[in-house]
Amino acid sequence: GLTWLLPERFSTSEIGPEAVTAILGIVTAINEHIIDTTPSGRHPGSADPLSFPYGLCISALKDLETLVEVVAEQYYGDKKWNFIAVTEAIKVIVRLALFRNSGYKMLLHGGETPNVEKSSDDTGSQHRIGGFPRPGGHHHGAGLLQNNHGSNPWTIERRALSALSRFGESARMMSDPVWFQRIQQQHAIMAPPTSVIKRPTLSMILSEKGVNGALFVLGEILFITRPLIYVLFIRRYGIRSWIPWFLSLGVDFIGYGFLSHVTKSRMVEREQWFHLSASEKDEVKRRKLLWALYLMREPFFSKYTRQKLESTERLLEPVPLIGTLTCTRNISIPL
Repeated sequence: GLTWLLPERFSTSEIGPEAVTAILGIVTAINEHIIDTTPSGRHPGSADPLSFPYGLCISALKDLETLVEVVAEQYYGDKKWNFIAVTEAIKVIVRLALFRNSGYKMLLHGGETPNVEKSSDDTGSQHRIGGFPRPGGHHHGAGLLQNNHGSNPWTIERRALSALSRFGESARMMSDPVWFQRIQQQHAIMAPPTSVIKRPTLSMILSEKGVNGALFVLGEILFITRPLIYVLFIRRYGIRSWIPWFLSLGVDFIGYGFLSHVTKSRMVEREQWFHLSASEKDEVKRRKLLWALYLMREPFFSKYTRQKLESTERLLEPVPLIGTLTCTRNISIPL
């Protein structure tokens, strides 16, 4: 808001508005990270305070990237691509570390959104409690805990657990070890299972998925490293060259081709398929939509897109508000 209320303070340079935007973006990202990682009463152990905040780091780097570009362009001119390449290299390192530590799962929104499957408690809590079918679910024997007066079956189960606990306390006073072992077994059955999730490694993926596993990992690595490849070739051949544009587009197509092959292939065994979750399918659609940004990147933008936008701007310029929105100046396109 300061850039709108005090435009004379920021009119001489673009660094001021970009600095304000970057700082506010980082503060917002930190605030969201604190809220997302705070343990809730329902899932007290859902957050891991010891894990590295990869998503927060990636969000902060994205907010700082434009500021670095503006500052480097004003003070170093064409050498700004060196600083942009360093920023992109840091982002690639963080994303590769996140890709490895997450068990080689697909990165959502470039790693800003954690790829965590929904807990079974959220979807099956109405039917399963502590590993056993909850009364009222579609399971055999569910009606055994219901009475003829329509009382709450879950209350009856709690009373049964209480009676079982009292029976166990009385059994401990007895010297018969058989009864004590039976009570321990009953408590172990009724206790919620503590499953230990083993994080998949690269060797496990390659051994279980075979070639498809290697293609999936390679496709994700291409998606992660594509912006750095694009910047390095712009630094080498210039922004007006078609080589970085075609190379970046080719890397995107190859990565998507690998992903499409491993998720839609029917020539391999079922165990070697990659079944995408709902959030991963949305991520694939988002990546396909990002291909439209190639229309706004150089040199395609200068050769073709700008002409169409300028002709449209001339037609809509007399229209209030719409003419301002169709202005083609000061367009910033993410890498």
